Amino acid sequence: MLNRFMLIVVFVPLAIILIALAVANRELVAFTLDPFNPGNPKLTLTLPLFIFLFLALAIGMIVGSLATWVKQGRYRKLARQRGAEAENLRQAVSRAPSVPQGPVQGSVQGSAQGPAQGPALPKPTT
Repeated sequence: MLNRFMLIVVFVPLAIILIALAVANRELVAFTLDPFNPGNPKLTLTLPLFIFLFLALAIGMIVGSLATWVKQGRYRKLARQRGAEAENLRQAVSRAPSVPQGPVQGSVQGSAQGPAQGPALPKPTT
């Protein structure tokens, strides 16, 4: 259901906008990589404008994704460490000998009192 919603609400209008952008910007433009000699044909690309726009969009998405991935590296490292610690604890618990349980104390009275409580906390002041 969510996939269909995303398709209809987000991707269809985005596709329509991108197609309209491509149709409106079909003219050839020159992109020069040599700022000191703009007429150099070896370092000049002549392509439709929409290709340059799409390439800029794709490069921006890739650079943004890489920046996010690098920035979140410490969180991935922390998650791996915690996962290893949890796995070590699971293995230690599975290797530990089982402790025999003692008899239940005061079957009726013990259940009426509830769990054992520690020292009482002070009452909050207003």
